[in-house]
Amino acid sequence: MGRSAKVKTLKRRQRSIRLTLYKWAGSWGPFKIRVPCGECALTEDVIMDTLATELEGIPVDFRVLPWLDNWYKPIWRGAWHAPIVIIEHEVVSQGDALNRGVLAERMVSEYILRYPVSGTHLFGKDNCKHCNRAKQYLKEAGIEYAYHNVVKNPARMYEMLARVKPIIGKRTPITVPQIWIDGVYIGGADQLSERLHRPVEANTDRGHSSLSPGGGG
Repeated sequence: MGRSAKVKTLKRRQRSIRLTLYKWAGSWGPFKIRVPCGECALTEDVIMDTLATELEGIPVDFRVLPWLDNWYKPIWRGAWHAPIVIIEHEVVSQGDALNRGVLAERMVSEYILRYPVSGTHLFGKDNCKHCNRAKQYLKEAGIEYAYHNVVKNPARMYEMLARVKPIIGKRTPITVPQIWIDGVYIGGADQLSERLHRPVEANTDRGHSSLSPGGGG
């Protein structure tokens, strides 16, 4: 692949994620929708708030379109009952108020396909001793990092799982913390200590599944 083709591919991958909401509104020929849809308004509110909180920083091209003016567009995707929510070309919801978790998970799945990890990140939870140990290692090494609480922010949970599973395998339980340094996947606190040439402390929580209380390593 030539340089120009690589640049075009990169730009295509990194363009904003297209998110479309078709609301119960609009007109077509002699027909006009006069009664607003409460679930459509609620879905728009859910989308706007999720984009401003869990999905903050993710580049999104969000469009709201009147369904009756554009009925032929979503119907090709198998959607006909507003409110209709489509991410890129996939229908993620129709006919009911949007589930916030579904939106966050699907948007994050699209995001990680386009944007690899850059910088230093620690995905963890506040009551995890191994997360706190990793934070201390990074602090003592003078390494600045972004901390993502996967319990309080569901989108960060989805991101962590989606990024880590392809690396460690689907059958391997995911513990916290999960750490990247300068865009390079490190692993947990033990792997970080080895990377920073620190003595590895005994981990009594081996075998605990993913995010069990106090688990990790």
